[in-house]
Amino acid sequence: MRPARRARAAVVRMRGLGMSGRPTLAISVVTAGAILAAWWAATALQLTPSLFLPRPSEVIHQFVLVYKNGYAGASLGAHIGASLLRIGTASLLAIATAIPIGLAMGLNRWVKGILDTPIEFYWPLPPLAYLPLMIIWLGIGEASKIALLFLAMFAPICLSAQAGVRSVSLERANAARALGASRWQLFLHIVLPSALPEILTGIRIAFGVGWSTLVAAELIASTRGIGYLIMSAAQFLATDVVFVGIAIISLCAFGFGLAVRLAERWLVPWKGRD
Repeated sequence: MRPARRARAAVVRMRGLGMSGRPTLAISVVTAGAILAAWWAATALQLTPSLFLPRPSEVIHQFVLVYKNGYAGASLGAHIGASLLRIGTASLLAIATAIPIGLAMGLNRWVKGILDTPIEFYWPLPPLAYLPLMIIWLGIGEASKIALLFLAMFAPICLSAQAGVRSVSLERANAARALGASRWQLFLHIVLPSALPEILTGIRIAFGVGWSTLVAAELIASTRGIGYLIMSAAQFLATDVVFVGIAIISLCAFGFGLAVRLAERWLVPWKGRD
C-alpha cells in the first residue's frame, strides 16, 4: 500500500503545482527576461546590423513616437481598434456557429458525414491559399477580411466541440438514462459540461490562429490595422516599427488567451481534478 499512497501523493503534488500557476509563472518570467537579455546583448555587441535587429531602446522609442504621432495615416489606437473589431466580429461568428455544428457532428452521424469532408478539406489549407477567393467573392471591403478570419477560426472550435462530445463518459450517460433523464436533460447536464473543456481549448487555439491570420487578412486594401501597420513598415525597412506591431499583436493575443483561461476557471473548475 505504501507505493500506491506515494504515487497518489506525487500525483496530487504535481496537480497542485500545475493548478497554482506559481512555479510556471516564475519560469515564464525568467524565460522572458533571458530572451530580452539575449536580445539586448546581441544588439549591444553589434552581432547583427540594427536594420535586421533593432535595439530594445529603439523599439521603445519608436513605440512612443507611433503612440504620439500615429503611423501610416492613422493613430495607434485606430490601428488597434480596427484589428480588434475584425478579430472580435470573426470570433463571435465562429463561436456562435462552430460550437452548435461541432456538437451536432458529435451527436449525429449524418451531420458528421455531411460536414466532416468540407471542414477537413479546407482546415489544413493556409489562409493565404483562399485569400484570393475571398477577394473575388466578397470584394476588398471588411466582409472579405472578416470572412478570412472566420474561416481560420471556425474549424478548430468545431473540431474541438466534436471531440468534446466523444469524450463524454458512457457510464455517466447510462446512469443518467437509468435515472430517467430526457435527451435534453442528458445533453444539458452530461454532454455539454463534459465537452466544455475541449470547446474552450478550441477557442484558445482559434484565437491564436486568428491573430496569426490577421496580417494576411489586412493585406486586402486596408488603411488601418496592426497587420497593415506591420506591412507598411516592412515596405520602408522600418524594422523597429515592425517589432512594435509584433509586440502589440503578441500582447493582444496574450490578453485574449488569458480571458479564455479565466473563463475556464469559472466555467469548468473541475478540469484537471478528475
